[in-house]
Amino acid sequence: MSKNLFVTGTGTDVGKTYVTGLVIKKLRESGENAAYYKAAMSGNERRPDGTLIPGDALSVKEVSGIAQPLEEMCPYVYEHAYSPHLAASIEGGQVELSAVQDGFRKVSGKYDYVTMEGSGGILCPIRYDGEKIFLEDVIRSLGLSCLLIADAGLGTINNVVLTTAYMRARNIPIVGMIFNRFHPGDVMEEDNIRMCGELTGLKTLACVQEGDRELSMEAEALKALYRESSM
Repeated sequence: MSKNLFVTGTGTDVGKTYVTGLVIKKLRESGENAAYYKAAMSGNERRPDGTLIPGDALSVKEVSGIAQPLEEMCPYVYEHAYSPHLAASIEGGQVELSAVQDGFRKVSGKYDYVTMEGSGGILCPIRYDGEKIFLEDVIRSLGLSCLLIADAGLGTINNVVLTTAYMRARNIPIVGMIFNRFHPGDVMEEDNIRMCGELTGLKTLACVQEGDRELSMEAEALKALYRESSM
């Protein structure tokens, strides 16, 4: 059985996919058999034959260099760049939690380290019709701890503190933070990171600059964040 970690963010477009790719690359380069998984993926383009390309999965695969097939990475892929619950209501194919769990079990049975990425922020609805599924339901059902990704820029103190407060109120464990789009020497960004740590008590594990191809974190420290699922 694999060791696992869930990557969530303070919102959409904070760079979860890019950072996740760097995380998995670090694991792969340290000699680990690493894999990627995501419950639902929106905003994808179509191939000439009409099938959807799981864009986030492809991006992670390219950044990390893993050989894992795209077909294993995400059970629900949508074209519209909406929250999965809305994309599914338009396109069909509502998320079934059992299918997400089954896909995760299969990946966990084949790889040593599985990094699961969320959709949008922690409150993203995955399904909202007769059945209501949020990211936290997926996290809880799989028994995962979370790594929080945030943008280093303006507004991140509010976003990090509110996200952390919500997750703690819902008993979702957080192992630490990584800040994306960081500019060394930027007084505001450095203060943002300091304040987020002060106000949440969370450790900043790494800072990622635009264009980085490596995660500035020791592989053994990264591996220590992963736990066997209680699923």
